[in-house]
Amino acid sequence: MELSSLVRKLGHELAEIRERSLKTILFKLDHNLISYADLVHEKVLFLNLLEWFNFPVIPMKEEVLNFVNNLIKHPPAAQKMIGIGAVEFFSQLRSDVDPNLQAIIDGIVDGLFFLPSGLPSGSVSVCYQTLSQPSVDEPVLPQEELFTGYFCQGRSHLPHLEIPPKRTVVKCLKFSTFPWLSLTSTDRHVLSSNESSLRSNNQSLIWSTCELLQDVIMQDFPAEIFLQRPKIVQSLLSLLNLAFGGDGRHQLALQAVSCLQQLCIFLRSRLNFHRDPSFSSTEQGTASQNSSISYCQEARGPPRSQNPSPGSSSPRPSVIGRTVQRPRGDGQDWDAASSSGNSTQANANSRISLHSPLDVGHTDLPDIENEDTLELQMKQLSLPQFCVSILENAIPLLRTGSRRVTMEVLELLVEDMFLISDAISENVWEDDSLFALELKDKLLLVFGLLGETILYHKTNVSAEQPEVMLVHHRTAFISISLFTVRLLQILLPVEKASKVLQKSLLNALFLLSLDVSFSLEYPSIHESIAAYLEQMSTENYSIYKQASEAAYSIECTCSFMTEVHKKGDKNLLELVELADQALSSLPYHQHFPLLQECIDICSNIWKSAEANSLLQGEGQKLLLCLLSHPLLNIKTEAYHCCLEVVKDCLGIHNIAKPVSSVCHGVHFLLHPKVLYEICTFGLQEDKNEVNSTAKAILMHLLQGRLVMEVLTWNKFIEALSPIIPVLQGYADTKDTLGNCILALSETTSDKGEGILPRTTRLRAALRLLFSKKQLVRSVALKHLTFHLLNEEGANLKRPHLHGSVLSSISNLFVIERAIELKLDGKTESIFKAETIEKLYDILTSDAVDLVLRKSAAEQLAIILEDTKMHGIVKKLGMIEKILAYLNECIHVDGKLMESVVLPCLTLLRKLVYADPVVRLSLAQQSSLLLLLFRVSLIFQNDRAVLTETTVLLCLLLFDEVARTETWADGITSNDTGLPAFSLPVAVVRRYHVPVRITAHHVVSPNTVVLLLSSECLTMKPVSDMLKMAWNLSWYHGIENLLQLINYEKETETCLDSLKLSSEDILILKITHTNYGLQDCLNSIIKAVSHRDVKAALTRLSFYILNDRLALKCSSGSCRTTLKSFVWQKAINRFLQVLPASAEDEKLLVDVLRFLNKLLRVQRSSLESDHLKWILKSLLKNKPKSLLGLLVRPESKVRDEIDEMETAVRQQLDRELICLFNTLLFCSVSLTDREGLELAGSFRTELALKLLQCLRLTDAPHFYGLPSLERTLRGMVHVTALPDWSTYSAAVEPVTICKKYLTGLLEVISSFYVEWGGNAMSFMGKGVTKSTVLCLLHLSHEMMAQAKDTDWISLWSLPYDNSEEQVHSQLGLAWLVPLWVDRDPEVRFTALGIGSALTSLEVGCIALAESCQNISGGLWGTVINILLDQSECSMVRREAAFILQNLLVIPIPTEDVKDCIWQGPCVHDEESGLSQTGKPALKALLHHCQFYEHVNHMVKHCYLGCYMFDLNTSEEDNLITEKGGITDFDDSLNLWKAPSSQSRSSHSQSTSETMIQSASPSLGSVTELQAIVPTNSTRFIPETVVDRLTAQGQSDTTTTESPSQHDSPMAATLSKQRAVVTPALLSAVCSLLHNLLVVTPKDTGIALQQAHLLTALSSLVSANLVERCILELKAPLGHPCHIEHVKAQVVLLLQYLSSVSRLLKSCLLVDSQLVIQDELLKPLLGNTFMILTIRSKDGLDTELTSVLHETWVDFFNLLATLLWKSGEISFPSVTAALANHCTAVIGTICDCIHLSTTYPALYMASLQFLSVLLNEEGRRQLQDKQSTCQNPTISFLLDHVEGCQASVTQLAALIIQLSMQNPVHALVL
Repeated sequence: MELSSLVRKLGHELAEIRERSLKTILFKLDHNLISYADLVHEKVLFLNLLEWFNFPVIPMKEEVLNFVNNLIKHPPAAQKMIGIGAVEFFSQLRSDVDPNLQAIIDGIVDGLFFLPSGLPSGSVSVCYQTLSQPSVDEPVLPQEELFTGYFCQGRSHLPHLEIPPKRTVVKCLKFSTFPWLSLTSTDRHVLSSNESSLRSNNQSLIWSTCELLQDVIMQDFPAEIFLQRPKIVQSLLSLLNLAFGGDGRHQLALQAVSCLQQLCIFLRSRLNFHRDPSFSSTEQGTASQNSSISYCQEARGPPRSQNPSPGSSSPRPSVIGRTVQRPRGDGQDWDAASSSGNSTQANANSRISLHSPLDVGHTDLPDIENEDTLELQMKQLSLPQFCVSILENAIPLLRTGSRRVTMEVLELLVEDMFLISDAISENVWEDDSLFALELKDKLLLVFGLLGETILYHKTNVSAEQPEVMLVHHRTAFISISLFTVRLLQILLPVEKASKVLQKSLLNALFLLSLDVSFSLEYPSIHESIAAYLEQMSTENYSIYKQASEAAYSIECTCSFMTEVHKKGDKNLLELVELADQALSSLPYHQHFPLLQECIDICSNIWKSAEANSLLQGEGQKLLLCLLSHPLLNIKTEAYHCCLEVVKDCLGIHNIAKPVSSVCHGVHFLLHPKVLYEICTFGLQEDKNEVNSTAKAILMHLLQGRLVMEVLTWNKFIEALSPIIPVLQGYADTKDTLGNCILALSETTSDKGEGILPRTTRLRAALRLLFSKKQLVRSVALKHLTFHLLNEEGANLKRPHLHGSVLSSISNLFVIERAIELKLDGKTESIFKAETIEKLYDILTSDAVDLVLRKSAAEQLAIILEDTKMHGIVKKLGMIEKILAYLNECIHVDGKLMESVVLPCLTLLRKLVYADPVVRLSLAQQSSLLLLLFRVSLIFQNDRAVLTETTVLLCLLLFDEVARTETWADGITSNDTGLPAFSLPVAVVRRYHVPVRITAHHVVSPNTVVLLLSSECLTMKPVSDMLKMAWNLSWYHGIENLLQLINYEKETETCLDSLKLSSEDILILKITHTNYGLQDCLNSIIKAVSHRDVKAALTRLSFYILNDRLALKCSSGSCRTTLKSFVWQKAINRFLQVLPASAEDEKLLVDVLRFLNKLLRVQRSSLESDHLKWILKSLLKNKPKSLLGLLVRPESKVRDEIDEMETAVRQQLDRELICLFNTLLFCSVSLTDREGLELAGSFRTELALKLLQCLRLTDAPHFYGLPSLERTLRGMVHVTALPDWSTYSAAVEPVTICKKYLTGLLEVISSFYVEWGGNAMSFMGKGVTKSTVLCLLHLSHEMMAQAKDTDWISLWSLPYDNSEEQVHSQLGLAWLVPLWVDRDPEVRFTALGIGSALTSLEVGCIALAESCQNISGGLWGTVINILLDQSECSMVRREAAFILQNLLVIPIPTEDVKDCIWQGPCVHDEESGLSQTGKPALKALLHHCQFYEHVNHMVKHCYLGCYMFDLNTSEEDNLITEKGGITDFDDSLNLWKAPSSQSRSSHSQSTSETMIQSASPSLGSVTELQAIVPTNSTRFIPETVVDRLTAQGQSDTTTTESPSQHDSPMAATLSKQRAVVTPALLSAVCSLLHNLLVVTPKDTGIALQQAHLLTALSSLVSANLVERCILELKAPLGHPCHIEHVKAQVVLLLQYLSSVSRLLKSCLLVDSQLVIQDELLKPLLGNTFMILTIRSKDGLDTELTSVLHETWVDFFNLLATLLWKSGEISFPSVTAALANHCTAVIGTICDCIHLSTTYPALYMASLQFLSVLLNEEGRRQLQDKQSTCQNPTISFLLDHVEGCQASVTQLAALIIQLSMQNPVHALVL
């Protein structure tokens, strides 16, 4: 069985398979069938061995542990075990096993901590986690397999084992740890000293240490150092606890907060640095990128001991240097690393035996590596840990009660939040790894703390608190809430919010959701809060939604009231809709004028006969809702308002008037639904207020016939008819309404007239017989008499109406036992139609005996229990037949038929009950009603017949009110089943109903459901929300509300529950940003003390922070409000008047701090007027301006200055420099004449002030480091702007530049050169970096200002050795140590100075002379830097520029001794001969394999914006690998997965084997381009390392060959490569161009042999450029991202320009270099696609300018191509042009339009066009058109679709041009 298969089965789910696999492996080991060395290469083995103990069933524990113990005795296995966290794993496992196994585990852990001597501990940077983190489930960097052997070719680092991705991906992290940085003993001592100072009991010492950290240490050391060695961070975090202490200790906490905030900012900066491809390199550790470690081993001796004695350190191989012992670690000791030996010897050595500068760094390795790196890495903080630690420690400080503490802590948390967004993924909630679980717990704790803090500040806003505390609590509440929501947005997707169930957070979000002023000020944040609340708590979200609807309803109420009182025509439909929405909130505000207006609108709507039916319907709904409102007082008011309208319309005062339309005002009540509501529910309301009003309304209506128009009365009667059954329930002989109701059924004349129609009166009279009141039933007999007597054929009908018959009529229909009506319509019928027909025939046959007919009727009655049979009998005419029999029965001769009456009635009752249609039809037949009444009289003693008759009458008489769908919208009859006969409760209660039924309408169908229950309304947050909503709506916004002079007077008539308290108004004032800002500015203007101004400034800072958190920076309230003049007025005195006391200085610090915050937020969009005003203020009162504060007179001896005063002045200087730097940045946007003059004057004046500050007084004692660092940073900003030295009336620009140069060279001499180069130490790096950057800026300024003077000589540095008293000129040699500095930015900048100086011939000569004593000289040094594959692109690019400049000066073709410029010098050690000039250049390029290197660079160019994407988690960054060199489909997503191809098993030379290390960070080693296999068994991996996740790579080289040991190229190519960027290749193209000029033949041959031109021209496709431009046009990301994409587009276009210029040069040298199909066709296609990118397509000025420059180069290339080889290239050009003809002509038209603004582009485009047409004409003359496969230009111009219009436009432009400029037109 294969070994790898056995290893995999160790992780199988079945215990038996695992056990069997383990036994097999152990057996093979015991019998030497396999060895432990074989197992080392099995990558999954180590993880499976640990996972063994995670399964539910764990057999063979002892065997596994012994196996591990034996395995780790092999160092590679031990390293891999450490890498996957075995130490932590076994430490935790120990407590879970038996005691006998614990001893084995102890042995394993001890074995893992033992590092063999062959593996230096300093090089082990493999741990990606600290001891406190979980291990097993965390990612391990996938690396190449471990190599065996004792020596390594370059760096000695240990790799990691590759683990299958499914086990290694930690989804919860976007980023973990930075690449490990080793430190010199000096740096370690400095950090240790500061750390111990922070733990001191001396408050003054802690304060000064924090100041030193901010001003010096953090400027010098990379920010990640403080995470990798976290003691300082831990001390700072512990200092935060002092915020709650007295005796000024809270000031120390604030200092710690400032330090941590600055660290967060610097960490983000470092993160961006590491993401920048231009600075990506493979070496982040001990030495600089250009150290000898990065080069061939043969250049050095054998590897030195990793732990030499202190005295064995070689002197620094820098040009000059001295060593001075500095015993202190206070930031003043610089290079204690070289403290052994005296300075004289060191300096002598450095002059006598100079190494190559590229060897620097190696001598520092012993010092660097002399520490336990592995242990340190185990203790380092990952970025997520750091971020969460800040949250945990800083959030409690938000409850201190101090505004300043709260403000500064929040600013820290905001910076921390931005870091969190880059470090922690939102997938943390799904990740089940141990690390993620721990992180999740901490985040839950953090969210809990934030929730508690929000609640704390919310609940402390009360009347008992003084106003100043109310302001503080509300301000803190807003800012903390905004921060909390932003943090939630970053870490917690809404859909996962249910996983975070922190009660305090939930309560806080609930309170926030109900905070009206907060939601209005920050609507987007409020939306997020609602979304989170919905996921977290259904109950709270439901309350919020109801309260929100109520608030909206309140808004509608106020809008309605406003609209109603507006004059003019009104949109009644909109008003009704508003009123309808307003009803929801009526129970809360109970604003009864709303009711009155609603009733009036309803009345007005129904007045007109032509009114819109839709409008009437909506109005009626509104009215019914009011009349049926569940709240009694609202219902009462509604009825009262209706009554008032009725009285007004039908009052007695209208009798005297002629009948008019006044009565139309009651039409809104004259509808069945309205009357039904009043009669059914109003009249039976328990409370007298409602029923008495309802009675009054009905009384007015019933008695108002005389004051009504006929139309109105008829309308009333029509509406009343359907509800008479309900109304008659209130008939009574004892009250007025009852009598009015009784009168409805009365016949008032002999002619049969009455109030109601005759049939309706009959029904009403019969219905009264069902009344529960005896007197009413008695009246019914009277009303019936007329109908009985006047019935047709009454004298022929029984019974005769005599006294005995009528004596008991009043109780006739009072049935003692109500019957239940049941029919079956569901079960399947068992009867057949034939049976029914037969029975019907029997029943209806006159020939059949009555007994049989009765029997048939009874059987039919039984059959009709099944409703499905009803249809059959109805078709047969059953109903008509039954009615005929009943008529026969009541006939005077009909006694014979009495026997069949009962079954017939039963049949009729069942048919009527089951069919509402039949019921409706029969109910309107008065003859039928009287028939049934007579039957009941005849059979009044027959209980069965009487019951049937009574039920039948009940069904027919109450049919109107039995139909529920009539009275409520949305209810339809159910046709699928038998409709139940049901009556309203009001009817059932007031009548003797003979059937048992289910009553309906217990409550009104129109009643509304209250939005908020009484319990909700009693909740303070809800009532507060509605109260605030009412006031804001009533007064139409916060502004109007806050402008009320006397709020109490305005709200006198309101309910108390609607009145805002003084605290509520204060909350509004604070929350509303505009008001708050104005209030703060007014407070500053009116302030009479420092305290008042400070308080206002703190509040202003909160508003700025809030806008930042709410993402309103560019268009938020702050910007809008601060456009006003008030801002200038408030700040003016602080810019104009200098401080006169220490208190003034403190206040000025606060003012400047605020101003800096404001400008920092708005610096990209600052109003030019404001900017000019500030500049004027600063320049107005010279020298007594803020600029003058930078240079203070030395009035006191330093020791006498009070410590506090010193601290204040340091803070003041810091804020001043910060302000000036920001103003410098903003001043670039000024374009008008006045603005340019102000900005220029400010720059020069500031430059002169900074120059005065640049003092190195009493240098041996103290350097004034904080001041120096600040001054230099200011100088960096001021010198970065062009012409900064030219705006002084008193001092010449050249003089200023010279003074700057002198001062800066003094600094660089003191802080770098004199301390031996200082290449490896970080101390002083801030000064060095700033100084070198200033010098770079200065070189360009001097180039512009000192054109006629020899300024290069001023850059030479003299060296004065005080002991030897020897004066020597060192020239520019001081630059060389900077080229090999540890910091890539220093190297880049220093080389930039070199490229600037060498842009002049004298600079080239001076620099070359200064490098004569260096191995390889200037040429060798710079070429080595350029070709160093481990170096970053920015550094190599500057080296290319220097080489390019060196080639500008003519180089002699042969060795000329007396020539000033001899070019490179090459010395052959074997022959002893030297070469100079062009032969030397050729030899140098050949020796370095220059063209092979360049080809290698082109093949591995990286085209992305970022080295890695922080918007996705690590697992999302791993994309499927593709073979070969591919064009990138996405300019951002450019990663390729690491190769999974296994290593070949052939033996390799140990001298060519490199062991690498991985940094302790999350992620995987990734490749930018896929691996290109060289053959089936071996290949050269071409890998670029993610610098944040790995420090190096292990690569194999090709198979061992003798030649490779002698070839630098072979060794170098085997190394890891840094990223090559388009910017570097642009510089290389320019270098190749110059080489082509200097040695055209040799360069041409080399380019051809290396196929370089093809590779260069095909690297960047036009598609990629277009995709990037598209991304700019539709930006979805952060503005910073858009800026990065824009920069990438610029670089790509500049690269294309460089390539086109190179190709043009090649054409001029030898056209055959370019005229090749594989080069030309893709090149032309790409070129024309770039020419079709229209500059009008949304590109900004900068991009348009770069695009135009690219067009110039492309047009020139095309013109040259056609000039030089038109005959060959013309067909290819026309073929490529054919695809883009219309667009290219459009581009040429654009270029002609630019004839005045960009003449070069204009000329280039015309030249191309003229050459193109010229070649076309020449070919036509030669009659070669027939032989051409491609379309001609003439054909394209004439026939291509869409081209004619462009050609016409072009022709018109050319004609116009010929008139304006005939010379140019002649070109065409």
